[in-house]
Formats: sequence, structure tokens, C-alpha cells
Amino acid sequence: MGDSETLVAQTSIASDHSAIDYTDASIKAASETGVSAVETNGDLAAPTTASAAGDLVTSASSINETGSAAYASNIDAGGVAVVNYAQQEIPTVMAYDTTVSVDPSQYGAFEASLNGNSVGETGNVATAGITENGISHTGVIESAALHQPVDDSALTAEEQRLWSIVTANSLDFNTWTSLIEETERTSEANLLKIRKVYDAFLAEFPLCYGYWKKYADHEARLSSVDKVAEVYERAVQGVTYSVDMWLHYCVFAISTYGDPDTIRRLFERGLAYVGTDYQCFPLWDKYIEYEISQQDWPRVATIYTRLLEIPNQQLDRYFEGFKELVASRPLSELRTPEEAAAAASANSEADGQKTEGEDPANAAEQTSKPVSASLKDAEELEKYIAIREELYKKAKEFDSKIIGFETAIKRPYFHVRPLNVAELENWHNYLDFIEGGDDFNKVVKLYERCLVACANYPEYWIRYVLCMEASGSMELADNALARATQVFVKRQPEIHIFAARFREQHGDISRARAAYQLVHTEISPGLLEAIIRHANMEHRLGNLEDACSLYEQSIEIEKVKEHSQTLPLLFAQYSRFLYLVSGKVEKARDILDQAVENIQLSKPLLEALIHLESIQSLPKRIDYLDSLVDKFIVPDTDSHIVSSIAEREELSSIFLEVMNSVQSIINV
Repeated sequence: MGDSETLVAQTSIASDHSAIDYTDASIKAASETGVSAVETNGDLAAPTTASAAGDLVTSASSINETGSAAYASNIDAGGVAVVNYAQQEIPTVMAYDTTVSVDPSQYGAFEASLNGNSVGETGNVATAGITENGISHTGVIESAALHQPVDDSALTAEEQRLWSIVTANSLDFNTWTSLIEETERTSEANLLKIRKVYDAFLAEFPLCYGYWKKYADHEARLSSVDKVAEVYERAVQGVTYSVDMWLHYCVFAISTYGDPDTIRRLFERGLAYVGTDYQCFPLWDKYIEYEISQQDWPRVATIYTRLLEIPNQQLDRYFEGFKELVASRPLSELRTPEEAAAAASANSEADGQKTEGEDPANAAEQTSKPVSASLKDAEELEKYIAIREELYKKAKEFDSKIIGFETAIKRPYFHVRPLNVAELENWHNYLDFIEGGDDFNKVVKLYERCLVACANYPEYWIRYVLCMEASGSMELADNALARATQVFVKRQPEIHIFAARFREQHGDISRARAAYQLVHTEISPGLLEAIIRHANMEHRLGNLEDACSLYEQSIEIEKVKEHSQTLPLLFAQYSRFLYLVSGKVEKARDILDQAVENIQLSKPLLEALIHLESIQSLPKRIDYLDSLVDKFIVPDTDSHIVSSIAEREELSSIFLEVMNSVQSIINV
């Protein structure tokens, strides 16, 4: 989504307004087309897993009733399930608390939440998280965070002080963690206060999975199973791609609810999102452990089969575990009923082909010879293992291609501290590699994983939106943009400016205007780039008067500010805009003359004057310019002009160059 707009850099007062800037059609405005557990100083261990960028909404629909629809399997001719499971990669884990206990009398209500769905029966996880990961269409977190009725008189003086700080600056992470610690210390049994602080904190930082776990533990200690399940549901909606979060939820379910199908559905919900992550082994290990405890050997074998085609950190260990399993159990105990039926059918068909066309006497002689059952079993076992070994080898081949990217990821979880440049670059390189393949699910999964560690970087959100747009997945693009603008980088103007242009390009003008207005009024009032782009959009829409009004209103606002560095740039850009879009030279001149009368001389303002005079067809005001440049270069003691020697020298050179092009050598 290229942008040909003429911009004056907000960060550089001395933007280069060369003569070509006014005349080159390529820049002419009229020609434009239209945010895991975190490392804390408290008692939370720093995790090593990536969570996901999160939308808080009600959970979607569940996997099917058997809890096995998260992968698509086909029974081969030999009766072996050949699994086609989307591959992808992710993080590691912290220590887990498996000791949560709850009142068994409350099991009934809990089952309803576990039966909630996340993906359809096709197992397509590319779109499974469309309404997950951070933004609440139902306002689950924000309403809870902002409207919990806690009497201020119940707060300690320190709590009141900390609340006042985070109310003024809701992104002050360290103060939030201090507030949580203070609340837990002074109000250990006050569930209302605990809920309020966790709801408010997690509304701002939904990726901090460790705090979701602590919140659930408080509910388990002070409330009911229903409330614990509610927190976990909100957690997996807020940090959907966290291996750890799903693991905690499944551990809770195992210790709380006895129905195996309900627990399996929860495992499958989690695996639909994180099952292909590179460091997803803790959740898979827990699933294997659970099925072994149920002595459901076909399910254990199926889990190993699924794992052997997923590149992951523990792939070799899983292959060894699979071989140990088949060595310890007969094949008849490992096959699912579908696999056993397919194998029997294949054997029957093979036997029929052998006898077809043979001499009856020979056939009778052959059938009289007993076939060794053990030999046939050995052949079937060999085939059973060989198919899975091929899956393993294919996964190992892909693993060799991504291991370099994986080892370069040092901080896969969310933290407010900046990432180092090397790790940021590695994410870009990894995304480039995966995008170069043909697996859309892998692309989505890697972006979601990236946007845990890089949640605070607009560039990755923008890249994700553009990638989804290019893939024709506008629902995913819109979802990512909403999460970025409403949760993760909502206070960074860059994402809102991008959102405005994106909305305009897709014909959503009202939302484009709303995005610009948000920047003007709340995010970064007076931001020059936003003013320029907004004005250019209005011009593209045929609203020249509105575009001019936007500049004029912005100029009036900046005039009342003391020492505004934006004001001279606004005058310069407004003059330039008028010249480009309407050719009104005199009006463009008037704007700059007003600036000279109202504000101190500055290099950007004088540059704009010099270049406009050099390219317009009216008589040149050389003497007028000469006097202004002289006043800037050699200010008298009474003037308040503040400029560096470098700025004066540069402006002098610009002026002399222009004079050299429009005056005779004698005048120069």
C-alpha cells in the first residue's frame, strides 16, 4: 500500500523542500490514489513461551464430540491413520502449579465452558482465532476492569497512590505490578479488590499469561469453579496462542472434571492453536500423560502419530517414545477401530488377489498350508512403524530449515522492554521464509507468535495486515488491525495513520476519518504527518475546502502554543499543498507571508519561501528574501531567532544556489 504523499518529517525541523518537491507529478497530492507471562520483580518466574496477541470475546464453537477433529486423518490401505496436520512453530514453559483444588459440587456449570468451541470440524486453524486474542467485541475485560464497584475508602494510602498513577498512565507496567503486589499483600481475602486490579491490568496487558494464572488461582482460593473456568476462558481468548495458558487450563480441567471427553475437547481446542508451535511439547506431554492414565492406547498412538509430522523441539524424543510404545504394546491395542477395520479390509483384498486366477488344485494346496500369524503381524507392525518414520523424516527435513530462526529467538514471550535489533530482524527473516512457502496456516501461526514478542511494534502489525490483505483474507486483516489499534499499540500514532489509509483504500471513509480524528484529539495532537495525510485524503475525496480548513484549524491551535516547532512546518506544508493541488501561487505566498508576520523565522519556513519564489511565475521578490535570509543568518541582539551555525550555513547555501539560477552573475 504505497504512499506518494508529500510529507514534512515531524522529527526533523529541516525537511528538504527542494524545487522539484513543488513540481514533480509523482509526489503531487492531486495525483495520489487512494501488541505471556512477563519477567517481573515479584514472584512470577520469567516464562519461555510465546503467547498470542489477544482479542477478548466469547469462545467460539468446540471441536467435535470425540475431541479429535483438530487434525484431519485419512486411513491408508494398510489401515494406518496418515495425519495431515498443519505445521508451525513456537516457545517453552515455566513451572506449573498442578495443585488447584475445587469443590466437586460445582462441576456441572464448569462443563459448559469446556464444551465451548474454537475451530470447525475441518480443523482449519488459520481462521480459528479470528475473534480471539485481545479485543473484546463484547467488552468482557474492559467492562469488568472499569466498573468493578470498590469503595475508595477500602483502599490503603499506597493503593490509592498507585491507582492514581495507573489511572493517569495505564501503560506504566511497573506501577501496575506494584499495585497488584500491594493489593495481594493487604487484601488477601478481598476478592472484589483482587478482581478489580487484575481486570484492569489485563485489559492493558492481555498477553501476560502468568497473571491470568494468578488470577485463576485467586478465584480457586476464594470463589467457585464457575469463576475459575470463567477466568481461564477469558485467558485463552486474551492470550490464545500461549502453550502455557492452555496447559494451565487443561491441568485445571483434569483436576476438576472427570469426564474424559470434556477434557479431550479442551486439549483439542488448545492444540488447534498451539499444537504446531515449535516448543509446544509441554501441552502434548500432558495430553499423552492423560491418555496413558486412561489406558487409552489407540489415542496415545494417535497422538504420537500426529506429533511425528510436526517439526518441534522434542521431535526426536517423540519418535523414541513412539518406538517404545509399539515395543511395549501389541499392534491390536494401538490401532483405532477405524485403522483396524481398514487393515482387515486391505488384508482380505490382498488374499483375494493372490487366489484369483490360480488353478483350483494349487489353490486348495496353498490354503491347506497354515499361514504364520506371527509373520503377518510382524509385517503389519513393520508397515505401521515405517509410515510413521516417514512422517518423522519429513518433519526433520523441515526442522533443519527453521532451526536457525528458532535458536535466534531469545525472548518469545511478551515484555514491555524493547527487543534487541538482532531479534527483531530475525522475526522479519523468519516471516520472509515462511511466507515464501505455500502453507497459509503456518504464515498465520508465525505472525501470531511473532506478535506476542513484538506486540509493541507497529511495523509487525502493519506487515501482518498487509500480508493477510494480499492473501485475500480480509477478515484476518481487519481482526489484526483492530487488535493493534484497540489494544496493543493503541497509543502509537503510526498504527492509526496506517489504519486510516487502509480504511480509505477499502472505501471505509468514515472509519478513516475517525482514525485521523483520534490522532488529532487524543493520541498525538498536532502531529504533522497525521494532518498532512488527513488533508490529502480529503482532497482525494474532492473536499478541498475541508482539507484547507484542517490546515487552518491546526495552525490556529499551534499558534497558542509557546515555541511550537510544528507551526512553521504547518505554514510551509499548507502553502505547498495549495500550490500543488490548486496552483494558487498568490494564496500560497500569502500563507507564508502570514507565517513571517506571526512566528519567528526558522529554516523550514525560509526554505519554503525560497523554493516557492524560485519556481512560481510571478515576479521574484529577491530583495524581500534577501532581507529575511540576512536577518536569519546574522540575527541582531534584539531578535529571538534561535538557530545553529549549521542551519545558517545550509540556508545561506540554498539561497545562493537559487539566486544563481534566477539572477545574472553580476547580481549574484
